[in-house]
Amino acid sequence: MAAKDTVVLVVDDERGHADGIAEALEKSCAKAIAVYNGKDGLEIIRSEKVDVVVTDLKLGGDIDGLGVLKEAKEHNYETQVILITAYASIDTCKQAIKEGAYDYLVKPIDIDQLRTLVEQAGRKASASAGLRTKRGQAEKEGFEFEGVRGKTAVTEGIFEVLRRVAPTNISVLIEGASGTGKELLARAIHNNSARRSKAFRPINCAGLTETLLESELFGHVKGAFTGATSDRKGLFEIADKGTLFLDEIGDMPLTMQAKLLRVIEDGLVTPVGSQRSIVVDVRIISATNHDLTELIEAKQFRQDLYFRIKGVSITVPKLRDRAEDIPVLVDYFLKEAAVEIGSEVSGITAAAMTVLMKYDWPGNIRQLRNCIRTMVVMCDRKELDVQDIPLEIHRPRQLAAGRRMAGRLAGVPLDELEKQAITETLAKTNNNREKAAKILGIGERTLYRKIKEYNL
Repeated sequence: MAAKDTVVLVVDDERGHADGIAEALEKSCAKAIAVYNGKDGLEIIRSEKVDVVVTDLKLGGDIDGLGVLKEAKEHNYETQVILITAYASIDTCKQAIKEGAYDYLVKPIDIDQLRTLVEQAGRKASASAGLRTKRGQAEKEGFEFEGVRGKTAVTEGIFEVLRRVAPTNISVLIEGASGTGKELLARAIHNNSARRSKAFRPINCAGLTETLLESELFGHVKGAFTGATSDRKGLFEIADKGTLFLDEIGDMPLTMQAKLLRVIEDGLVTPVGSQRSIVVDVRIISATNHDLTELIEAKQFRQDLYFRIKGVSITVPKLRDRAEDIPVLVDYFLKEAAVEIGSEVSGITAAAMTVLMKYDWPGNIRQLRNCIRTMVVMCDRKELDVQDIPLEIHRPRQLAAGRRMAGRLAGVPLDELEKQAITETLAKTNNNREKAAKILGIGERTLYRKIKEYNL
C-alpha cells in the first residue's frame, strides 16, 4: 500500500489539533477522518475500513486512546494504531505497544515524523491484509496462515489436523512453548471456518487479575465494582457467532475455571453485577505452555474443563526440533519485513542461512521473526548475509565465553586484546582476510590497516 492509498482516522478531543493533523496527512493519504472523542472514533472503526488510527492517549469521555486501540485491533487486527502522548504517559504507551499498538509519538508532534510513521504503518496494514487474503479456503496445498510455515513431517501433520478441524465447531487445545505460534494457529482455524466473517477475540488468561478476567470475559454492568462507570460487553458477547481464543488457559484461577465451564456448557453469560443472562454461540480455542494433565494431578486445573476444551489437541514443537522448517520461515518473514519496511532486500546467503539453522532459537518462531525483521532493517544490500545476523545469534558461544573471561581480561590494554583477536581469527581462517573481517565485524580495509599497524 502506498501512502496515498491509506485511510487514516485521527482521534483527538482538541478539535484544532485533530483537524490540523488530518489536514496535514490528507496530502499523502487517500482519506483522513478527524473525530473529537473516543465514542465517535469507535463508530468510524466499526463502519469504515480504516488502515491507520492516530489517537491521543487522553480523550474526553469514557473511552480513552487505549480503548480505541483495543476496539481497533479487535475489529480488524490489520489496523495499525499510533498513540500521541504527553511525556508523563510514555510508560503507558510502551505497554500499549506490547498490546498491539504500532508506535507512539510524544507531544509536540513533528508532522514530518508522523507522516513517515503513518506511511510505514499503512504498508504494514497492507502487507498483513494481503497475507490474510492469500490464505483463502483450506486446501491441501493452499492452507496458509501468517507466520507459521514448514515442510517437516511434524508440521505437515499439524496442517492436516488444521484442515480437518477448521470447518467444524469442535473446540481445540493448542499446546506448545511460548513463541511457537499458538495464536497464529488459532487465527488460521478461525479464518478457514464458517465463522471467519465474525469476530476473533484473543485474551491472555495469565495477564489479568481474576476480577479483570471475569469482567473481560463476561462483561459488567455500571456500578458492579469500583471503576465500573458504565455497562460493558464481555468478550463472549462480542465474539458471538465467532471465535474466542483463551491463551495460557493453564494460568486461569480455579474459581474462574468453574465459571468458564458453566458458560461453555450452558451457552449463557451473566455480566458481573447483573441478573440477566445472555445467550452466546462461541467457538473456544485454548492454548497453554503447561502440561495440563500435570496441573490436574496437582489440583490446579479442573479435569471436567480440560475435557471440554480438548475436543482436538495440537502440540506445536519448538523451532529447534524442526530446524528444516527454518528456511521456509525465513523466506516468509523476509518478504513480510521487506514489504512492511519498504526495503529492497530480497534474499539471504547460504552462509547466513547455515548460521540461522544451527542456532537453538529459545524464543522459537517469535524470536526468528524479530531477528529477520531486524536484519532487514539494518541491511543496505539486496541480500542478507552473516554480518547482518545479531551477535547473540551469530556467536552465542563466543559471547558466553567472553563473559566467562571478563574477569581475566580486566587491566589488559585494548590494543593487546584487539591484536590477539585479529591474530587468532586470521589463524582460524587460514589467513583469509575477507572471512576474518566478516567474523570480526569490521571492513576489509580496516583489517588491512590493523594488520599493518600490529605488524602481523
